[in-house]
Amino acid sequence: MSALHLGDVEAFPFIEAPSSRQIADGYQHLQELGAVDERRQLTTLGLELAKLPVDPKIGRMLLAGRDEQCLTEILTIASGLSIQDPRERPYEAREAVDRAQARFVDERSDFLSYLKLWDFFDDAIKHKKSNKQLINQCHDLYLSHLRLREWRELHAQLASIVGEMGLRVNETPATYEQIHRALMSGLLGNLGMKQAEDDQYLGARGIKFSIFPGSGLKKSRPKWVLTSELVETTKLYARCVAKIEPEWVEPIAKTICKSHFYEPHWEKDRGEVVAWERVTLYGLPIVPRRTVSYGRVNPQEAREIFIREALATFQFTTRGGFYQHNRDLVRDIEQLEHKSRRPDVLVDEQAIVEFYDAIIPQDICNAASFESWREQAEKQQPKILWMTRDKLMRHGADQVTADLYPEQMTVAGVKLPLKYRFEPGHSLDGVTVTVPLALLNQLEPEQFDWLVPGMLREKLTSLIKSLPKTLRRHCVPVPDFVTSALTDLPIGDGPLLEALGTYIRQRTQQTVVRADWSMEGLSPHCFMNFRIVDDARNELAMGRDLNQLKTQLGQAAQLTFRDNAPSIEREGLTKWDFGDLPEKIAFSKGRQQLTGYPALEDMGDSVAIRLFDTELEASTAMREGVRRLLRLELKEQMKQLEKGLPNFTQIAMQLRAVANADDLKDDVLLAITDRAFIGDEALPRNDKAFADLRQKAKTRLPAVTQGAMQLLAQIATEYQQNVLKLTGQQKPIPELREQMQQLVYKGFFHTTPWAQLTHLPRYLKALRVRQEKYGNNPSRDQQRSAEIIELASRLQARLERNRKAGLDEPKLVEFRWLIEELKVSLFAQELKTPFPVSLKRLNKFWDDEIGR
Repeated sequence: MSALHLGDVEAFPFIEAPSSRQIADGYQHLQELGAVDERRQLTTLGLELAKLPVDPKIGRMLLAGRDEQCLTEILTIASGLSIQDPRERPYEAREAVDRAQARFVDERSDFLSYLKLWDFFDDAIKHKKSNKQLINQCHDLYLSHLRLREWRELHAQLASIVGEMGLRVNETPATYEQIHRALMSGLLGNLGMKQAEDDQYLGARGIKFSIFPGSGLKKSRPKWVLTSELVETTKLYARCVAKIEPEWVEPIAKTICKSHFYEPHWEKDRGEVVAWERVTLYGLPIVPRRTVSYGRVNPQEAREIFIREALATFQFTTRGGFYQHNRDLVRDIEQLEHKSRRPDVLVDEQAIVEFYDAIIPQDICNAASFESWREQAEKQQPKILWMTRDKLMRHGADQVTADLYPEQMTVAGVKLPLKYRFEPGHSLDGVTVTVPLALLNQLEPEQFDWLVPGMLREKLTSLIKSLPKTLRRHCVPVPDFVTSALTDLPIGDGPLLEALGTYIRQRTQQTVVRADWSMEGLSPHCFMNFRIVDDARNELAMGRDLNQLKTQLGQAAQLTFRDNAPSIEREGLTKWDFGDLPEKIAFSKGRQQLTGYPALEDMGDSVAIRLFDTELEASTAMREGVRRLLRLELKEQMKQLEKGLPNFTQIAMQLRAVANADDLKDDVLLAITDRAFIGDEALPRNDKAFADLRQKAKTRLPAVTQGAMQLLAQIATEYQQNVLKLTGQQKPIPELREQMQQLVYKGFFHTTPWAQLTHLPRYLKALRVRQEKYGNNPSRDQQRSAEIIELASRLQARLERNRKAGLDEPKLVEFRWLIEELKVSLFAQELKTPFPVSLKRLNKFWDDEIGR
């Protein structure tokens, strides 16, 4: 009607006018075929269709057959679809039909079955002997001879029509894709996508259908199909089905496909804002997801995203100098925030967006257009895109100075870089110091307790708030108390807790012990974060517990330290012929200045010069090394000593439960040589000092040997008497045997400090006196024993904690011997103690010297 210019369909005076719904459906079908546009105006394709006196659907296939170079095949299939199917399928002969018509089946497409059937009938006509024979042949194959004749006649009519229109048929066979693209152009409403959960297909506008049982595709069930028609029987079936690819659909159905764009975002590599596009046809996702340039879809929103995600957040690549300038400026201000732990210095992202938005033209939405505009704009105004510091800061952050927040700190003569970060919960929150592995063992935790000046106020505040209320109430108001402390504390000098505890005691007359500080309640950023790196600056470990890191990497640190040290080390030394041995040496490692501590190391039959990374290790090794070197040089004296230990055989018998004779002799020789050769003398550092020490050693050796053996004999006698006493008691005090073993054990003679070694006979005798008195008042003994056990448990717990943390507290050794003196005072007063001792005095010693 549109082609004939008969006016508006809805206004045409039909005898039986169609409903508005029917008219709408008709227009929708024509729009699907491309015959009319969305305004219901006839298209060029529609004018061609109007000239074909066939169903528009068939006409559209024929025109597409011309365009796809497959008109020969489409004429055959289209004419076959226009008649009743010539293949008969009686229900009672289903299996016979399947066998007979198997030659016509195509596993990919039922449409191609029409071509096979056409070729069969054409060949049968050419080679028929008679019409009856042809009819019988068709009957045997369950084919309707009349419908086949009807098909040939309709085909001839269609061929004549397209011929008159000037449409040329193809002479070479068309491909599968060409044929089905042409068919699809007339059947766009008959697509289907297989459902994952069952064998059904999702069709246009949400309908669901199944493939007809007689189809050649019933078993393969491809992902996407095209069907000639949907027939409702027991359920909705698709008849005449073919496998298709979804990418064929969009070019054919472009005018009726719908696109949905989502998640627009900046893509740095492409230099433009992109989005994901989902293309659907009647609800079927023919393109589930693909990347498209969002600037062509929504240029205004693409511009906003370009400014916000590319420029404002510095995710852009440009040759413009403004970019590096602005990024460095923002990073500098972010560092001020990290240092001051205040997220209010840098303006928010919106302010940066507004800066660019006010300058960049409205049509700029990608890197190419931006760069083109920028190059021209900067010719007129070179710094048009340069931000200024005052525009990026909300306030001046005057409190963030280099003195309060330094970029590095000097420890052990080495400058260590500091990095600040304000991000609670992050492993780098607070201040992080980067430590070379070679320097690790030379660091002590108290060097970092004070953090940096700018962070100290918060740490002191947190520490005071962690105190028990009974102590905390003496430090209020806390802010004022901290301000005063910051003025008076010796910042950076010694352990922080010790200094703060002393300050509180001076100000409030309240004693703060270490257990009062609730360190677990402090935020992680109140502790220095250590980042340990190797020579290539690769991170080896990180954490806030320096002692734990030293335990983990201490051995590797020492090896690394020695690898980088100057060539001072020597081996196989049996006399002092190597000149002076300095107490420490400084050397360079890259740009770092390190300090090493040379010392002699006992190698058994010789000594070696080693460079240690800590003074304590060097001192311990040096004493053992000097002792060994003196034994090597005083060979004759050592031979006489080993042969002439007075009463050694008897002593060894008395202490046979402690160690065998050989081990005991080694223990005694170590103790005697250490006392006679070195004693309280300073360790030698040159050949003259060593020679002087050697002469003193020769002189002292006889007297020390006699004194040591007399002392050992007393210890052995007391030990033996204790053993006999405990063995003879029906109810010995349970802990006495354990306490005796803590005094006399394998190696005790050289490991017990000489000052305490002389008291061992008295300590052992005190144990025996206690056993003798026990029967007089067991309850009193048990009460005093409980007091001793509590002190010993406290000491053991502290020693274990220090062992795990790699700490050494000399005062604990002193406390251990005070406990022995307290035992004498409580259980054997008649033996007397060299100084006043009591439970109260020991608790005070712990609080004052150890507890903090």
